[in-house]
Amino acid sequence: MKFILSLAFKNLTRYKRRTIITSFAIAIGLMMFILVDSLLIGVEQESVRNLKWYETSSARILHSQYWDQRMMMPLDVNIEDPDTIIAVLEDNGIDAAKRITFSADMILNSYDFEEDGNLGVVVQAVDLESDFDVFEFETTLEEGRFMEAGSDEIIIGSWFAEDIGAKVGSYITLITRGNGGFFEAMDLQIVGIVNCPNPNVNRSLVMMDITTAGEYLAMEDLATEIDIKLPKKSDTDEMIQRIAALLDLENTDYEIMSWEELAHDYLSVLQADKAGSKLILLLVFIIAAVGISNTMLMAMYERIRELGMMRALGMSDRAVHLSFMVEAGGIGLFGSVAGLLLGAMINIYLVDVGIDMSFMMRDMDIGYRIQSIMRGAWDLRTYLTALVSGVFLSMIVAYIPTRRALKMDIPACLHH
Repeated sequence: MKFILSLAFKNLTRYKRRTIITSFAIAIGLMMFILVDSLLIGVEQESVRNLKWYETSSARILHSQYWDQRMMMPLDVNIEDPDTIIAVLEDNGIDAAKRITFSADMILNSYDFEEDGNLGVVVQAVDLESDFDVFEFETTLEEGRFMEAGSDEIIIGSWFAEDIGAKVGSYITLITRGNGGFFEAMDLQIVGIVNCPNPNVNRSLVMMDITTAGEYLAMEDLATEIDIKLPKKSDTDEMIQRIAALLDLENTDYEIMSWEELAHDYLSVLQADKAGSKLILLLVFIIAAVGISNTMLMAMYERIRELGMMRALGMSDRAVHLSFMVEAGGIGLFGSVAGLLLGAMINIYLVDVGIDMSFMMRDMDIGYRIQSIMRGAWDLRTYLTALVSGVFLSMIVAYIPTRRALKMDIPACLHH
């Protein structure tokens, strides 16, 4: 075995050009595999983060009957005295904020917009004192300012503002049903435009102060939801059970739902996207494997005469076979290590800077919750998979031509 290892190493150093070319082909294929996998993992992770930061939060307390009626956004199925619940959570180190979510018709006037019109919107009425502790809107302001408590002011998403031609200072009217079924009209001024990494929010966000909404909608001291922010590394299911026990929700009309339950429809779409992503990843891996196989086959078939000479000198078929496979494994190892290094160096840029895809994200919904920048992510399993695959694939590919050559007689090998 020592002789075979020594022979394989000498062949690697003797045929330097072939070793370098073959290793380079392996390195490029594995580098592409690493980078594509990094982008797919990064997009998924950022989508989940943006979903929790700007839409669902980590968990949400609702009236037990609200979820089944959520498409109607009823105001009469609400949480009474949400401040008491929030106080209990905050005393236990858990950030929480109340919100009122309702649907409305937005009326646009020709004075502030190009023409009169109306469209349906979903309005988030937020508690300005605590909402920024749960959601990440505080750093997303692009223009203007946030609304003040008790004011007839709103902020909207940047893409939504662009679509309707809204500017800071424009006035709109919201017509909706209040708690009890009465119709209410609210004349509100747009005082700010936010631009966050979540495209769904940018396309549809309409946000106002909860105190103002409560007065208009007869929802004083009421809320449709309490959003909760959990620590990053906490076990969501365990924390939900703890909160449910803390608030004794089993003996109330309320329930707590995790972000996975709240975003069930989105996660179903994400699973479908992941299946497509895995197919893309498989195709990239197959392309890399074909490149490795082609290069290794050429390298092995070129050396059939050398193989015949080794057999003529008395080397056993088993030893010849093993030496060629060890040599191929060495080439695979060099190529894999080079591919890992190249992939890691480029991935630093993908993780820190990313690829700007804003030219296609603005008008196309790809399902992920990313606005423009696609960033990579680090995953040790990908690098281990690439390393092992490069070595073993090279050895397997070398096995085929070597086995065929060993079936030839020695004169045929020498005259190949």
